[in-house]
Amino acid sequence: MKLKHGALVMAIDGRKMVLLRNQGDTRKPVLQTVLQEISENPRSGEQGSDRPGRTFSSASSRRSAMSETDWHEEAKKNFVRDALGVLAAYRKEQGSEMLVLAAPSVLGEFRKQCPDSLKPGIIAEIDKDVVNHRPEEIVAIIDAVEP
Repeated sequence: MKLKHGALVMAIDGRKMVLLRNQGDTRKPVLQTVLQEISENPRSGEQGSDRPGRTFSSASSRRSAMSETDWHEEAKKNFVRDALGVLAAYRKEQGSEMLVLAAPSVLGEFRKQCPDSLKPGIIAEIDKDVVNHRPEEIVAIIDAVEP
């Protein structure tokens, strides 16, 4: 896959986001880190310790259990929402095309929360967790993807 000069590449998983810009050209991309954010997202048991609630049925005296909130998943969703805000700000400021590399567990949430105004600028979404890779390795992964 070819990246134009100035194209943005976002690598994201549930707790870390790296935004890179192509400083090279389409033949030889050179990714440079623009922004890096890390979210503190401990496991769910460390974030909330309340027992799940119970509810009464209005027709009888039976009670039902409510499911416990998964605070870890909620933090992931909030992090994706915040990352989309950052990506939208860069897109608005510089009008670059964008490529998203996301962990498979995050890509679905990314697609669900992605605003319609941002979708036309996204040239591809790749389900790879590359947030901890070096920029040169990310370029090799992007090159291996068929357009």
